[in-house]
Amino acid sequence: MQHYILSKKNQITLISGVLIGLGFFSHFILENVGISEWSLIIASIFGVAPIAVQAYQAIKVKVVSIDLLVTIAVIGAFLIQNYEEAAIVTFLFLFGHFLEQRTLNQTRSAIKELTEMAPESALRQMEDGGFEEVDVEDVDEGEVLLVKTGAKVPVDGTVITGEGYINEASITGESVPANKTVGSEVFAGTILENGTIQIRADRVGEDTTFGKIIELVEEAQDSKSEAERFIDRFAKYYTPIVLVLAFGVWLFSQNIELAITILVLGCPGALVIGVPVSNVAGIGNGARNGVLLKGSEVIHDFSRVDTIVFDKTGTLTVGNPTVAETEFYRENNTEVLGYLASVERESDHPLAKAVLQEIGETSFSTVEGTEVVKGGGIVASVNGHRIAIGNVALMETEHVVFSKKAQKDVECFEENGNSLVLTAVDGELKILMGIRDQVRPGVKEDLQELKKLGVKNLVVLSGDNQGTVDAVARELELTAAYGHMLPEDKSAHIEKLQKAGQIVAFVGDGVNDSPSLALADIGIAMGNGTDVAIETSDVVLMNSDFSRLPHALGLTKATARNMKQNIIIAVGVVLVLLASVFFSEWMNMSIGMLVHEGSILVVIFNGMRLLNYRLKDKRARKKMEANPVSETVHTT
Repeated sequence: MQHYILSKKNQITLISGVLIGLGFFSHFILENVGISEWSLIIASIFGVAPIAVQAYQAIKVKVVSIDLLVTIAVIGAFLIQNYEEAAIVTFLFLFGHFLEQRTLNQTRSAIKELTEMAPESALRQMEDGGFEEVDVEDVDEGEVLLVKTGAKVPVDGTVITGEGYINEASITGESVPANKTVGSEVFAGTILENGTIQIRADRVGEDTTFGKIIELVEEAQDSKSEAERFIDRFAKYYTPIVLVLAFGVWLFSQNIELAITILVLGCPGALVIGVPVSNVAGIGNGARNGVLLKGSEVIHDFSRVDTIVFDKTGTLTVGNPTVAETEFYRENNTEVLGYLASVERESDHPLAKAVLQEIGETSFSTVEGTEVVKGGGIVASVNGHRIAIGNVALMETEHVVFSKKAQKDVECFEENGNSLVLTAVDGELKILMGIRDQVRPGVKEDLQELKKLGVKNLVVLSGDNQGTVDAVARELELTAAYGHMLPEDKSAHIEKLQKAGQIVAFVGDGVNDSPSLALADIGIAMGNGTDVAIETSDVVLMNSDFSRLPHALGLTKATARNMKQNIIIAVGVVLVLLASVFFSEWMNMSIGMLVHEGSILVVIFNGMRLLNYRLKDKRARKKMEANPVSETVHTT
């Protein structure tokens, strides 16, 4: 019976409203008091039924709920034969709940959209080479799948044949389709807008990036912030206090109407719902824009961050070192480049890969007598020539003479933040290469955005040499830069900043960053980083998109402000209503309930504004980039 009544709550609200309308029509138009009173009585009984059921269910779990306050108030109104107040209060309470659920569903729409985007089927290659549609849960890693134009990519995988453009907005928040060719990585839940591809399944089901996003967002919704937990505790004691206050007023004044009015006015509905709705909307906005915020507590802490510490490689830089500068000191460079490539081809050093990529196609020679000089480089014999490849220290060991120009070039390359690779043939310097990781495009502007949002300190910690780290810090105008840092050194530095009273966020992507991500007040992982880094972090920037970081910080600040606004609105309304009942003559149960339900809708609508949050400065910049001519005219 209880379940049936609650399942018909909307219909009961409608019937109650119709009966109230009939009651007023009979009273004012037909002037039939009997029909009017019976209409209002039936409307009250209908209306209070689901409210009383909810109050009873709450009492069974030892909770004094708002429903109990309203139920007692309606019974009180009945006792003093104020059927009009009883009917209107129950109708407004039910109608307010109806509107509340509708608007809250819109607030959760971002999360709902995500879950609805989960792929359900896949075209799997069978033994005869054909493809058959199967449930996505039946797909195993390593199987070959066919994805056609307009279809969702069912799993995380690698393109093995075909080409196409994929909309990856569900993963990265980026709506511009990405071109995918053989060897490209594709993600479950993204949509192939053009082309046909076959992919090999690398990760399936909950292990896909999309599966993890949904899991993280759902966990984030369920977690409660310190403010929410405080409000829960507050409401637990506040509601019985209102009950006792109303009883005390009745005992003191013998005015039952005043007592039941206080019950209605004291309902903390807006206070209970104000903070959760802000959190859900904020997390939903982040999910839409490639930012995963792992819970309400993260929003609170991230909004107060004043220091952000960055790992360098793969975070501020692209993470793919390349040859940035080259100087040749003799002619016949083709032959020397061939010697250099022949030796570097046998090395697994990261700088060797950059050198080979720079040289490209060349003639390789047989390498003999290779000797690795620890901390220096390589010495080998090629076509009867002694080839030395390495740093300045190795050149000095090999007694290579530096001309004035070469000395100046070395100094200049070092100042520019390069790692040096020198090549000498038979003791004569032939080539100087400067290798460095390129700074991510747009990072400098993003860091300026962070400063505008109130971040005082921007620090880089790196295992690279101090000269390279300093060069990156100068280019990006960072507050401080520290090189030669091992993982434990980074953690120790973060601890030191925290002890100095700073609220620290750390941004990294690798396994070696995990201790720092866990130790910082807020750990921020780049989405293409390791699983360990993503699991350890509090915030994930999908697809390693650094430009999402200012949006994430701005969003958490806006969400924190929104929570405070909702608390002020909720508490303010209760105080004004309670003051009005004692110091004015216009306040009654119906007006009180109307204002209460109105305040609940106000805090919900206020929270929903976060769904459309955008960083103002960034939007202006994008607008300027998209339409430079008109912006220039405007500025002029």
